Amino acid sequence: MMPGSQQAEPMPLHKRLSLGMLSLLIATAIWLPCLHLFFAGDTAQFFQDEGVPPQARRLAQRHITLWTDPESREREIARMRTANAEWDFMGRTFLVAALGNLALRDPASRGECLEVMDRVIAETLRLEQKEGLYFFLMPYARSGSWVEKPPRSLFIDGEIALMLAVRRIVEERAEYRTLLTERVEIMIARMEQSPVLSAESYPNECWTFCNTVSLAAIRLADYLDGTDHSEFLDAWVERAKEKLVDPKTGLLVSSYTVDGLHLDGPEGSSIWMACHCLRVVDGDFAADQYRRARKELGRTVFGFGYAREWPASWVNPQDVDSGPVVPILGASPGASGLAFLGAATFKDKRYLSALLTSLQFAGLPSTRRGGLRYCASNQVGDAVLLYATLQGPVWKMVAEGRVHGEAR
Repeated sequence: MMPGSQQAEPMPLHKRLSLGMLSLLIATAIWLPCLHLFFAGDTAQFFQDEGVPPQARRLAQRHITLWTDPESREREIARMRTANAEWDFMGRTFLVAALGNLALRDPASRGECLEVMDRVIAETLRLEQKEGLYFFLMPYARSGSWVEKPPRSLFIDGEIALMLAVRRIVEERAEYRTLLTERVEIMIARMEQSPVLSAESYPNECWTFCNTVSLAAIRLADYLDGTDHSEFLDAWVERAKEKLVDPKTGLLVSSYTVDGLHLDGPEGSSIWMACHCLRVVDGDFAADQYRRARKELGRTVFGFGYAREWPASWVNPQDVDSGPVVPILGASPGASGLAFLGAATFKDKRYLSALLTSLQFAGLPSTRRGGLRYCASNQVGDAVLLYATLQGPVWKMVAEGRVHGEAR
């Protein structure tokens, strides 16, 4: 030390901590708004109006591999069924629907797509017949009393009908026509027993997700076979507007009794799929529901997109469909995954881009043997994303066809 110099007083600990926290906050304020730029992908890699986006093809390849490799498929299905038997079933539905659109987007892939679609449908019908009603349902399906007799789940009927219809739109198959006609007749007969034209998926539980899937399947059957259930479809929409809409948000509630008593309010894990299915039934109502869902549930924070499971006016306990909901934000993996389908259906490119940024950040993408999967997801989650990337051609064919199944 030089003569005459004085040693500086050390800064008190509380001041050092305060300064450190202030520096961290400033850095975070600068860094957070830029973070999304590192994960923002090219939306065209996943979503295109025509043709097959590159990443959609990689997603499809992984699913095709699963259904041509029994060992891999059994391992993945077992993992899902441990959490929820519904996921096994829904993964099949979304995959068949996705492959139907892939076949229409890329005729060169038609043969392979039809082969896998038929394999999925045959295996699903075999399990339904062999294992019975409860194989694809959650355990609580056995604990309540079904209102309509004999017990039957619209969840199962509607999604099988949709699979059969999409397969027939790609290429006709005579035995599927009979199976689809029988399934549609059963669905309508049971739905008409309810004052809100809805059938049970679980004991005295009607789900908007399942009922709108069924409506879409009926609409596709009309397109294919020249039948006309427009009066029933129109009546369902009018009844839903009167009885099944949450008064605070104007959104369809997610579940209700056979008599129309609301059990749950609007949910992100239900409404996005309902909007998509209603698009082919009543386009104006579907668009209105999407706008409301986007306002109440769609969120973008610092460039990252997600979907809330519930609107701010409705809070419900977490369940297996919502997944672990992030506190404060209310972000739900299930709702966010299905939000891709809603945004793609209504060409909401800004929201799609934000959702994709979140997927690339948190989804943990993995490419192997030409196939793409997301390690933070599972087979059904990836199948939903695949369907979202490819949806469009089937719905467009039905919308542009002459009314109620006349010549396309």
